Amino acid sequence: MHYTYVLRSKADGKWYTGCTNDLRKRLRQHNSGQMVATAKRRPFELMYYEACTEQSDAYAREKYLKTGMGKRYIKNRLKRFLSLTG
Repeated sequence: MHYTYVLRSKADGKWYTGCTNDLRKRLRQHNSGQMVATAKRRPFELMYYEACTEQSDAYAREKYLKTGMGKRYIKNRLKRFLSLTG
């Protein structure tokens, strides 16, 4: 499986969207500082993920979720959760 995921930085509240074929390992890498793009924004919590059987589908979904419409989709999808966590 290939995963598209959204993380939220507990340090600055900003979101990060990415893809991987091993979601648990990638989350550990983000939180241990091994990922250069996010090392200074640790720690992270997993907010959302989707699973795809094809890598190309996961990367296409990642690209979409990084657009304005994709960000709105995630915020609407997580509306109840976000209202509870602030």
